[in-house]
Amino acid sequence: MSAPARQSTPKGTQTAAKVRAAALKLFARNGYAAVSMREVAQNVGVQPGALYNHFATKQDILKDLMLAHMADLISAWEREAANKSSGADPLDTFVRFHIRYHLEKRDEVFVSYMELRNLEPDNYQQVGAERRRYETILTDILSAGAKSGRYQVKDAKVATRAIIAMLTGIPSWYQPGGALDPTEIENLYAALVQRSVGSAANANTIGERVS
Repeated sequence: MSAPARQSTPKGTQTAAKVRAAALKLFARNGYAAVSMREVAQNVGVQPGALYNHFATKQDILKDLMLAHMADLISAWEREAANKSSGADPLDTFVRFHIRYHLEKRDEVFVSYMELRNLEPDNYQQVGAERRRYETILTDILSAGAKSGRYQVKDAKVATRAIIAMLTGIPSWYQPGGALDPTEIENLYAALVQRSVGSAANANTIGERVS
């Protein structure tokens, strides 16, 4: 089990933020297993021993990054949901939000998904619980839509996993300046998701936005 991070002073809080930022870039570029605490310290510009004032182990940094990503993601969704128009399709709102957020946080997304295997069991459980919280948002949208007849979904949990896997894969291939801009990608995937849940009418309407 990893040890808890130590308390930081205001100045230490700034250093801890720099440690997170440096570790995120290194983990995304080289992989968690290939990065040492010494490398993180070098990127921050401090001695390796200084890191232990903030994170007892490299595992603590990884857990912190993943939990922070999930907390930020859920908070961002709550703001999005609160501001959506009353007549908006909740599935369309969720899909577009998920795409936008994940394209803006490519390193966080890569580390959060690719490095799950490197989490220790207790940390994996904590991160997994937060991931399930987020998935439940989409499951509830699909379940409510299925009950109302808006969507044709037999198993909302399975549909949730399939949709999130499809959407979260976008940052792995998207490149700025490519053939499709973010808005076009958002429109295309929004229509794909609508069709996948049997909402042909909504898919046709959403698909028209691509032009």
